[in-house]
Amino acid sequence: MTDITRMHTKARMSRIVKHNGVIYLCGQVGKDVTRNEATGLPNQDITEQTQTMLDKVDELLLEAGSDREHILSATIYVKTMDDFAGMNAVWDAWVPEGHAPARACVEASMAREELLVEISVVAAEKG
Repeated sequence: MTDITRMHTKARMSRIVKHNGVIYLCGQVGKDVTRNEATGLPNQDITEQTQTMLDKVDELLLEAGSDREHILSATIYVKTMDDFAGMNAVWDAWVPEGHAPARACVEASMAREELLVEISVVAAEKG
């Protein structure tokens, strides 16, 4: 029998799932992303949203017994490819040299209008 560990589980999803030394994170978005009611535009630009999103990934990986050097794959969803370069600038500074994971990046509709980027991560446990 194989153990599956689920952390921060709610009715719809778990934030972290661990199985056979592999860690799966649910989709992460920027922290405290809000919208300007007057303009309808996000108050945080793509670089701010990407950085706080990756900060959340760091926190969850640490809690799960891993880190960014152990990321196996990442799927990044951007609201518009117009933000691709801005997202990549933050991503490139965040990924440790020599530890780039397999990655896909796609343009996608977001769950909330103010969201510009989301990431799904699969990582190996350290040790």
